[in-house]
Amino acid sequence: MAISSLKYKSAGRGPAVVFIHGFCEEKSLWKDFLNHFQSDYHVITPDLPGFGESPLNTIPVSMEYFADEVRNLLKDLSVKECVIIGHSLGGYVALAFAEKYPEMLKGFGLFHSTAFEDSLEKKENRNRTIQFIEKNGVDPFADSFVEPLFFMRNRKNLKEEIEMMIETTKNTSIQSIIETTKAMRDRKERIDVLKKTEVPVLFIVGKDDGPVPLEKSLEQCYLPKHSVVHFFSECGHMGMFEKREETLKAVEKYLELCI
Repeated sequence: MAISSLKYKSAGRGPAVVFIHGFCEEKSLWKDFLNHFQSDYHVITPDLPGFGESPLNTIPVSMEYFADEVRNLLKDLSVKECVIIGHSLGGYVALAFAEKYPEMLKGFGLFHSTAFEDSLEKKENRNRTIQFIEKNGVDPFADSFVEPLFFMRNRKNLKEEIEMMIETTKNTSIQSIIETTKAMRDRKERIDVLKKTEVPVLFIVGKDDGPVPLEKSLEQCYLPKHSVVHFFSECGHMGMFEKREETLKAVEKYLELCI
């Protein structure tokens, strides 16, 4: 049996809930969620391969590979069923997991994420990101990448969170960033996963989200048989910080529905 190399935090007892971080993030992104939900659930927050404390053992990487690693971790923890909620890249992984291991899911959530593949323009932007990092390194990329993820009027009040995320990005290896950027660029569309799933699907949508525009979220959120959709105004791509209490409450109600 495959053994996962993922580092993770785990707290609480009860039904399992897995929170998967996004690109250039790590498990501490979900600290407030782990603290909030551990009284009622077994909360698991892994570091994806190449991020946080988890090693990057395989190249090239893919969403399917990330999903397999999460599955291996759940097997190691004797978790047979769970709800998975993924932020951005983590949502891509949740979709790949839902496609490969639907029998293990009681629900899954796209937290500022999408089932659509990258547009041609987005693919070109990924390529430019790779070229920039290869030429200039990780630090200049981190300084330009993080702040635009937040809605402009939220940035002053969330300066500490922005600095934390910049530091996290700078601590991520150049290889992990480049390989994961390629994997996001090349990932397949998973709209059919949304259409075919039998479990409730959560959508957390920022109306001012740059990486996942509102119109793309509107195109996908009605597709599952059972959707739970929350739209947040004056919120960019980082609702767990920008709308902390509101997103906690949204996830809380969703978990009560699934479990």
